[in-house]
Amino acid sequence: MRHTYLISAALCIFGASAATAFEPTPDGSSLSKAFPGKSYSPYAHRGIPDRPLWGDTHLHTSTSFDAGAFGNRLDARAAYRFAKGQEVQATTGFMARLSRPLDWLVVADHSDNMGLFDMIYAQDPAIMSDAEGNRIATMVANGGDEGVAAALELIDAYSRGQVLSPALAVEAGTKPFRSVWQRQIAAAEEAYEPGLFTSFIGYEWTSLIQGGNMHRVVIYRDNGQKAGMLDPFTTESPAGSINPRDLWKWMANYEQVTRGDVLALAHNGNLSNGIMFPETAQYDGTELDEEYVQTRARWEPMYEVTQIKGDGETHPFLSPNDEFADYETWDKGNLNLSELKEDSMLAGEYAREALKTGLKLEARLGTNPYKFGMVGSTDSHTSLATAQEDNFFGKHSGAEPNPQRPSHIVGQFGDVAILGWEMVASGLAAVWAAENTREAIFDAMERKEVYATTGSRIGVRFFGGWDYTMDDLTSRTPAALGYAKGAPMGGDLSAAPEGATAPNFMVYALKDPIGGNLDRIQIVKGWMDSAGETHEQVYDVVWAGDREPDANGKLPAIGSTVDVARATWTNTIGLGEMGTVWTDPDFDPSQPAFYYARVIEIPTPRWTAYDAFRMGAEVPAESPMETQERAYTSPIWYTPG
Repeated sequence: MRHTYLISAALCIFGASAATAFEPTPDGSSLSKAFPGKSYSPYAHRGIPDRPLWGDTHLHTSTSFDAGAFGNRLDARAAYRFAKGQEVQATTGFMARLSRPLDWLVVADHSDNMGLFDMIYAQDPAIMSDAEGNRIATMVANGGDEGVAAALELIDAYSRGQVLSPALAVEAGTKPFRSVWQRQIAAAEEAYEPGLFTSFIGYEWTSLIQGGNMHRVVIYRDNGQKAGMLDPFTTESPAGSINPRDLWKWMANYEQVTRGDVLALAHNGNLSNGIMFPETAQYDGTELDEEYVQTRARWEPMYEVTQIKGDGETHPFLSPNDEFADYETWDKGNLNLSELKEDSMLAGEYAREALKTGLKLEARLGTNPYKFGMVGSTDSHTSLATAQEDNFFGKHSGAEPNPQRPSHIVGQFGDVAILGWEMVASGLAAVWAAENTREAIFDAMERKEVYATTGSRIGVRFFGGWDYTMDDLTSRTPAALGYAKGAPMGGDLSAAPEGATAPNFMVYALKDPIGGNLDRIQIVKGWMDSAGETHEQVYDVVWAGDREPDANGKLPAIGSTVDVARATWTNTIGLGEMGTVWTDPDFDPSQPAFYYARVIEIPTPRWTAYDAFRMGAEVPAESPMETQERAYTSPIWYTPG
């Protein structure tokens, strides 16, 4: 075991008591510092976040046209009740409940066609009198496979920029659209309990470029009075657009008109077919310029690195020396599978490569547009924010638990299909905010003090500076020293003090109390050399057990205690907590770089193993039955002075 120091208790991992107030410094770059002698109590006047607040930035309810078509009948109010820990009956009849409540939630229904399914459910004459509208509405009413077929038709047509019938299009500004938007706002306002639970107003802008997924979730810091002043932005012209630049213009206009505050979260990019993170030009051939990089950096401080449609940290083609790169990979094609994936597309889809591309763009255009924090989300269309492997309710209501779902066709267009077992029970967003309010959580998102997990509630802190020591880590209050001596995740390293030769990083993690032990902590570094080429390196910095790296510097696998037949495991390997202070051994002060931590759990049963054990499901041989849950922190950046 290398440099493993146990912190021993959750409070010293995370900091002070939950009663502390958040008091950022005027420039917002750091939090108030702890000074010896200021107070006897180490928890008084701290002003630092003391625990991660767990949430989901991307959940759909019956209001989304695709969720409704798949059979979801649970509205936003049900989604909030479920997130708060209440028991809810799923659309297919099972009773569902979280193992632990969430702290916050963004209901992010699609803005396009908002209100369509209210009209379909009500058998609105405007739809039933139209031949195509009547056909789709009848399929939806029949439910089951017919409802799924209707959903796939709608999604395929929408992905191609087509509408099955004008009767099946609800435009912004119309009475049905505005009525539903006001209902969504009212549900969020009713659910908001400052200090206990935060319900964010939000929606998903659903841009598709011939099936290439360019979606963004728009999150409001504001209350319903401001959020209701303007309709959400859609993709339907002439009022809407599929171009992200136009979304950013809408956001700027919203803030100018309402004096409010919004941000955009870029959707997991693995269905974008290479257009989520352009390096030279947008999807339409427009070259990237200073305005693009500055505007994107302004409005998109976070990226959805993992969710139900695959993990988006990195890909084995992009990171061939990373043995953990091929995790829950979705690389068949775009959203409707109308264009199959090519290796040349991958660089524009994954977070690590985007972070590297951002270094190049900053050198060329003066601003890094991909300087984002990382979060996980579900993108579930069931109204149920379930990201835990043993409590997974699937992508949509047609894929909720049943013995056939591992082999069930989740989506098929032509000869290419996505099967049920390929769904990913992911993910969650953790925010380091000192109080559970819209303002505090939103501000933490904007400063990128956030991290992603694939569903497990792993506690992680990550600080970068120039003079951390192991005494800081074992001080029993490392968070205070983390802020006082450096930058937290999402921040920037300060200029090196005289005599400093390399930055160092204090990282520590605590296992999910009901999850698997920890296997290792890694630090992922990306940098750009003097020739403008980017590189990456993954360092194992602390791990469990007596393992030693091999001749190639690779740490052997920790092993597995998973009993697939019984869908269980034992925490007889791994550690409950671990941490270290690591100094970059390959630092070059002339090279811009980023660093983020990746925490890996020991193997535990995947949701497919639970389906086989609980429901007798027949799981295809190619489906994994174990998983190694993980967390990705937001990076810390170094820029040469």
